[in-house]
Amino acid sequence: MSQKTTYNAGASLLLEDGIAFTGRAIGAPVSVAGEVVFNTGMVGYPETLTDPSYKGQILVLTYPLIGNYGVPPAGDSSSGAFESDRIQVSGVIVSEAAEEYSHWTAGRSFGQWLSDERIPCMVGVDTRALTKRLRSAGTMLGKIVVGDTDVPFADPNQTNLAGLASPPMPILYPGGRRRIVLVDCGCKASILKSLLARGVTVLRVPWDYDFLGEDFDGVVISNGPGDPTMCVPTIANIGRLLEQDRPVFGICLGNQILALAAGATTYKLKFGHRSQNQPCLEEGTKRCYITSQNHGYAVDSDSLPEGWVPWFTNANDGTNEGVRHLTRPFMSVQFHPEAAPGPVDTQHLFDEFLGLIR
Repeated sequence: MSQKTTYNAGASLLLEDGIAFTGRAIGAPVSVAGEVVFNTGMVGYPETLTDPSYKGQILVLTYPLIGNYGVPPAGDSSSGAFESDRIQVSGVIVSEAAEEYSHWTAGRSFGQWLSDERIPCMVGVDTRALTKRLRSAGTMLGKIVVGDTDVPFADPNQTNLAGLASPPMPILYPGGRRRIVLVDCGCKASILKSLLARGVTVLRVPWDYDFLGEDFDGVVISNGPGDPTMCVPTIANIGRLLEQDRPVFGICLGNQILALAAGATTYKLKFGHRSQNQPCLEEGTKRCYITSQNHGYAVDSDSLPEGWVPWFTNANDGTNEGVRHLTRPFMSVQFHPEAAPGPVDTQHLFDEFLGLIR
């Protein structure tokens, strides 16, 4: 099945350092501002654009051809292609968007999907030059201006993005006898699926929910967007949880929140890790895992208090990729063991976490 994408015209990407890129616009004819970041993945654009960790960001997809296998129909959860119920990025930048698509799960084009969800996209941009600029200067603010409608620059990290990406109320997913609290700071659907596939009951709670009075055997802290220090209630709740000995497993933003609750500090990375091929070394074994990642902040390993140690380290830049406690059942990773899209080399960490419970 194939269908052509309808192109609009006239769009510019303006960076806060004064550099501008021009191209054509598809999707929604609206102007947006945000933080400009890049992702180096070759596949998985439906999963990537619906990842809540991208909330408030303008995403540059470096792979030159996007949209060639289309997008599943709206409301289709059977394909597993969506990590949330909507596109989370503020805007998209690509070199090319396929005018025709073909895939057995597809029901609409990339451009139609963007139009349906009121998200602008620029095509015809030299994404290699743009990415090199971001790699040199670091992640920066930018805006997509479509037509003559300008908007001011805006820093999404000044907003509590995790609060915006989190569900408003607790949701219960019945399963097995073991009961897990999933603290949703902008959780990817694949984390929930990975837990449910292992036969546990999951209570999914908002980012600031006081879950300590609930009945549970362990806690998972999810991924999410923005500065982890904005999640003050979450950090306080996890801090009180650490006074007990119930297992805790943090993922991505959850790694940073666990470390902050333990007394460590975090900092903003120059351009973040957003790809499906980040090599991570496990401390002690020095085994290297290829991981999927999406984060702009990191834990300062040197700030970890007594009893806590780095668990994984990024082989490219030496930044922290996970922490654990030496004697108590607390652990977290900066990467995505559920990996959608990406390698599933570290799926066993879910089993290790549930093993601590058993």
